[in-house]
Amino acid sequence: MTAAPTLREFRIEMIDDDIAHLIFDMPGRTMNVFSNAAIHESEAFADWLPHSGLKGVLISSGKPTAFCAGADLGELAEAYAMIIAAPEDQRWQLGRDHFAPIGRSFRKLETAGVPIAVAINGLALGGGCEFAMAGHYRVMADTPSTALGLPESLVGLFPGGGGTQRMPRLVGLEASLPILLDGARLDPQQAVAAGAADRVVPAGQEIAAALEWLRGNPDPRQPWDKPEWKLLAASDVKASLDPVRAARMDQTKGHYPAITAILDCLEQGLPLRMDEAVAAEIRLFADLIKRPEPRDMIRSLFLGKQLYGKARKAGALPADLEALVADVAGALSAAAAAEGRDAAEAARIAAGFEKPLPEVAGAAAPSADALPDVAPISATGLWIEAPQTDWQRRGAHLLAAAVLAAAPYRARLSADEQKLADFAVLTDLGFPAYLGGPFALLDSVGTDGIRRMLAA
Repeated sequence: MTAAPTLREFRIEMIDDDIAHLIFDMPGRTMNVFSNAAIHESEAFADWLPHSGLKGVLISSGKPTAFCAGADLGELAEAYAMIIAAPEDQRWQLGRDHFAPIGRSFRKLETAGVPIAVAINGLALGGGCEFAMAGHYRVMADTPSTALGLPESLVGLFPGGGGTQRMPRLVGLEASLPILLDGARLDPQQAVAAGAADRVVPAGQEIAAALEWLRGNPDPRQPWDKPEWKLLAASDVKASLDPVRAARMDQTKGHYPAITAILDCLEQGLPLRMDEAVAAEIRLFADLIKRPEPRDMIRSLFLGKQLYGKARKAGALPADLEALVADVAGALSAAAAAEGRDAAEAARIAAGFEKPLPEVAGAAAPSADALPDVAPISATGLWIEAPQTDWQRRGAHLLAAAVLAAAPYRARLSADEQKLADFAVLTDLGFPAYLGGPFALLDSVGTDGIRRMLAA
């Protein structure tokens, strides 16, 4: 047996002379996430595995709270900033190079020639679910909190560690769609029934059950790596997905590119062998991560939501928050009146507002005088840059009015409080999630961009 790699996010404990227990246990955290460090350590372990002399690996979490909650979205936001700061012609390659290791790691794990059993107690979401699917056998503890899921679409992304390829191969294309497109979760019984897991056991017995399987000298190959695996025909995949595309386009108005990217991953990847399918997935991920929607949705729907929840629980929501939301509501109401209520409602639907526009008696349009001088992050490529049609012009006026109403609060709120406030505006007023909220929109297009929207 060759020496194991030195790990910090994981630890290795020997169960038998030839079975190792890989425990995911990030130091200083109550919840495991796939940070950059964890990703690179999992790849180091996968590189060692074929030379380890092991006859089995059991993977579990060292946390009592969950298996793994997914990616470290804070690091992901930093990676986005790094990518967008680079020259435009370098961004795709930067994104691909930065995010490819997780999919590469999981592929190395499942093809190392060593059977891997995963014991899951608690949530296994996002990268955690992808990690589990890279194992050859999954045991789930029968608890209310244990579940598999791929919720990346809810923050404008898709699973880039092979999740768009393994989940439909395990449960079938149709059954995978709610998981991939809507963030649906599978509880233990559902996971086994669907084919995403192999066994459910009472809590506390999942490690013993996984070890029992490993000691049975199992085949260390995934179903899709066996000669008898039948690939789906490209024409059949396309025929299944075409009506889904049409329905989702009608529902989202095309504002959520992660949905299109997921469907592209399925259509391009499922007719291919896994190595080629994972390569197609990361190519599409590199396209998506350059866009502004994931950045703004992570900012508001993940970071802002977390900050809001913590502040609310502590009774420490910003003193100005209620007034800010009320002012944005008033501004939207005044803008709707100026556009004509029926025309404004049609425009807000097309622009992606999730709720009817407020009606606030006596509401006045906010002044542009308080608009601070903000440089844009980068050209978004979205319709808001140059509104053309009637709905785009009216939608731009509505969005700009919301920004004008929020702008006076910008100097009084910290960066985290602005994220929190954006989440509140999304939740209370239905501001389009793909734009992140009024503060995110101002940061995205800058002062000049808001003025162009007002003048459209």
